[in-house]
Amino acid sequence: MKAPAAPVRPGSPPSAPATPGADPGAQVVPPRSRADLFWSFNWLALQGFGGLLAVVQSELVEKKRWMTREQFLEEWAVAQIMPGPNVVNLGMTFGARHFGLSGALAVLAGLLTLPLLLVLTLAVLYSGVAEQELVRGALRGMGAVSAGLVIATGLKLAPALRSSPLGLGAAALVAALSFVGIAWLRLPLVWVLLVVGGLACLWAARCLRQAMERAASRAGEST
Repeated sequence: MKAPAAPVRPGSPPSAPATPGADPGAQVVPPRSRADLFWSFNWLALQGFGGLLAVVQSELVEKKRWMTREQFLEEWAVAQIMPGPNVVNLGMTFGARHFGLSGALAVLAGLLTLPLLLVLTLAVLYSGVAEQELVRGALRGMGAVSAGLVIATGLKLAPALRSSPLGLGAAALVAALSFVGIAWLRLPLVWVLLVVGGLACLWAARCLRQAMERAASRAGEST
């Protein structure tokens, strides 16, 4: 017997479609309102000392369940190649998808309001203790923790690359080439994006075209 569909509240945004290859048990829950977006991104930004990647992934994917891991990877990749802060790009795109321009503005206000007040307060306090060795040591320790959080988040998201058109092996090769170009050869980021990213896009397009041809061939054989 087929279970009845869950009721949909009037005016609520539809759930995002499942990404091919994603975990079928992962249910995406859309944000309830613009206020939900505002306070969620406010809290998210207040946790983002040293970088927001780890916090964004944890909040949006694991706690809020607004995205699957695969959807987050796709959105984050697009946000990184757009001008401006990555989290702002991702958040405003996400808010606009669910509530239009007002949703994007709610995310932007959430990312800036309380964090801006906090940063201004910390800047005033820091100016009085900036020369103390204890403060310098604490900041170096926080930098190491932030780097560890970013690495841990990357490892946590790596299995989701299996559903990428490139596949896990090719995606790891692209990541390795990018790391070598930026960290070792000290190449400008724009050139790494244009060369490595451009080749990766061409290869992904080729893989998608081949997958579509195989699907069309199987459909023709079945008929």
